[in-house]
Amino acid sequence: MTSTAARPEASTGSSGQTFDSLDPRDGSVIASHPVHTADEVRAVVDRARRASTWWADLGFDGRRERLGTWRRLLIDRTDELAALVSRETGKPLDDARLEVVLVIDHLHWAGKHAKAALGRKRFEAGALMVNHRATIEYRPLGVIGVLGPWNYPVFTPMGSIGYALAAGNAVVFKPSELTPGVGQWLADSFAEVIPEADGLFGLVTGEGETGAALCRSGVDKIAFTGSTATAKKVMATCAETLTPILAECGGKDALLVDHDADLDDAAAAAVWGAMSNAGQTCIGIERVYVVDSVAEAFLDKVAQRAATIRPGGEARSIYGPITMPSQIGIIAGQIDDALTRGGRAVVGGRDSVRAPYVDPVVLADVPEDSSAVTDETFGPTLVVNRVRDLDEAVERANASRYGLGGAVFAKKRGYEAARKLRCGMVSVNGVIAFAAMPSLPFGGVGDSGFGRIHGRDGLREFTRVLAVSERRFKSLNVMTFERPSWVVKALSMLAGLIYRRNR
Repeated sequence: MTSTAARPEASTGSSGQTFDSLDPRDGSVIASHPVHTADEVRAVVDRARRASTWWADLGFDGRRERLGTWRRLLIDRTDELAALVSRETGKPLDDARLEVVLVIDHLHWAGKHAKAALGRKRFEAGALMVNHRATIEYRPLGVIGVLGPWNYPVFTPMGSIGYALAAGNAVVFKPSELTPGVGQWLADSFAEVIPEADGLFGLVTGEGETGAALCRSGVDKIAFTGSTATAKKVMATCAETLTPILAECGGKDALLVDHDADLDDAAAAAVWGAMSNAGQTCIGIERVYVVDSVAEAFLDKVAQRAATIRPGGEARSIYGPITMPSQIGIIAGQIDDALTRGGRAVVGGRDSVRAPYVDPVVLADVPEDSSAVTDETFGPTLVVNRVRDLDEAVERANASRYGLGGAVFAKKRGYEAARKLRCGMVSVNGVIAFAAMPSLPFGGVGDSGFGRIHGRDGLREFTRVLAVSERRFKSLNVMTFERPSWVVKALSMLAGLIYRRNR
């Protein structure tokens, strides 16, 4: 979802090594935070481990009540948290507020539906085991380590934190080194309203070494959001201790436009999907495949909208700066590659890159093997290519090594095309809508990772399945050397009667 973060300036304070979080709009220092060592990380995890038993024993209703208290605090202090998000990421204040609002909705859903998703349920024991009761329930893993991103520093990690807590786990959160203040705010606010949960929501801050220490600390699972390259490093580190990992990585999401689509809606969605948050969205739209018969009309509508957008550092700007300075070179390189290889700039171009900002760029007729088509950009650029029909659009969309989200605009074949896309989530006649729906699982395939957050699947991601069989009475017990000889013969005859028929 994000590329490897640039290293913040580190300094040595009275309590050890620290680093500064910076406002990406002007480079000013917001605050200093500690770089936690491996020993300190293990201590935080041990503290969370002790708290996890109390939390699990509260049961679904007790956890729901306490998470509701935290949710109400988030509601009351939305503006405070949003202002901090805006400072650490540079995004407009309203975009930061939207993050918090979505988190409130997801936190409510997770607490409300955890019991139904995870609670004990009875299942059929089978005709040959009628003497037994079969049940399944989902038990918390214990302590979940969460490695969060900087581009959506509240919404994305809370997709793991909130659901892991609702499932009965403790959490240790390592936020991005670009947004440590947001992580500190979340941990502090949780402790404020649930003071009896000492250590239940732990925080560690630092750079890559701190994240690696969390992977090696003995947590029961790691939930990671970041680039595909970094995910591979995290997986390798977790493999040392066989620690399972949930990986939500990069994307190169495509929007498909059929001949019968509402072109005004599709163009508005394409521009917002590509440019919002300065394009720094894992499920942002980076490619469009539009059927040739409507391509010119669609491209004109996209160009008209994109040409009016300007980034800035003010609270009410359309979008803010490129948060991570190293991403500027990647964006510029992809634009250059597309144009050098025959693509054309419909809006913007090489001069659109003016650090720390990038103006909207719309490219057309770009070769499919250009880096602008194959690699995640994470900037406010959009490639629009023509196809003969919707089937070719699906084929090209699926040619990517990524498979996170996607979108289809069509009146007749929208759902049909959505089912054929090789990805985790699709919006039909909209963009990114699935992320705002707590009931829908979120995650990808291929280089976009594996595992799911959100929804019932997201709750179960942080649990272990417990299957239990209970013998109801003593007769017909085949699991003993003392069984009567006729029991197995009777079961064999019964199996023949039941299963010989092909139905």
